[in-house]
This record gives sequence, C-alpha cells and structure tokens, in this order.
Amino acid sequence: MDVLSTPGHLISLASRGVTRLSEARLKPLGFGVGHLPVLVALRDGQASTQRDLARFARIEQPPMAQMLARMERDGLIRRTPDPADGRSSRITLTEAAQGRLPDAITVLLQGNAEVLDGFSQDETATLVQLLTRLIDNLERVAGAESEDRRSAILPEIPDRS
Repeated sequence: MDVLSTPGHLISLASRGVTRLSEARLKPLGFGVGHLPVLVALRDGQASTQRDLARFARIEQPPMAQMLARMERDGLIRRTPDPADGRSSRITLTEAAQGRLPDAITVLLQGNAEVLDGFSQDETATLVQLLTRLIDNLERVAGAESEDRRSAILPEIPDRS
C-alpha cells in the first residue's frame, strides 16, 4: 500500500485542512480551534477545573494550563478560588466569551457543511461513526503503550503479604 494513501495519512491531511479553515474563521471572534472543547465544557457545566477540562478535551495538564493562561489573558475565562479546595480554582466563561460562542459554533458548523459538500446524511453519519471508533482505538492503543512503558520503567514489586 502506498504510504500516502493510508487512512492515517489521509486523516492527517484532512485534519490539518479543517484546522486551518476553522482557525482562520474563528480568529476574528477571538477563539482558536483548541478553545472550543473548553468553552463548550464550561458552557454546559461538564467541567470547571483544569483537571476536568484536560480530561474532557483529552489533552495533558501542562498544555491545558498554558491554554487556560492564554484564555484568561484574552478575557475568555475567569478563575476563582475553589471554596472546597484552596489549591484549586474554579473556571468560568466570561460574558464576552459567552456572547461570542454561538457565533463560533455557527462558523464551525458552516465550515463542516462546506467541507462535507456532496456527502449524503448517511455518509456523514458513517464518517462520524468511523472516526469515533478510530479515536476510541487510538486511545486504547495509546493507553496500552503507556502502560507498557510504565511497566518497563518501574520494576515489579513482589507481593510480601
């Protein structure tokens, strides 16, 4: 099989193309593509701490911390001390972000419709199902490889019970 015709390579090309298009359209609204999972999670009450947002967005904590710092600087989020845990902060959307989020979602949905021009509803649904399965497989494989690396680094401790 030609390496440039593999699903992985084609998915990568499609991803970069959609990302470039989305970034260009979101920039005038003050958002980036990476912001959207955070904004939606905060809007919908699915997460309110850095740890929960990182888990929701499926990224590691250090990049999430950097993104949140930029979002706070840009006036998209606000941090307040967590009354239940003084070491943690609660994160909320600012009014400015709440006001622009519907436009951002509209822009993204319009872009998706444009790049899926010529796809039937069934084809689009199938593509979403296949990509969701692919992402699940990637997470499973990455988790197994991470566990293998951990096992190679940490010696097995004998049970002395």
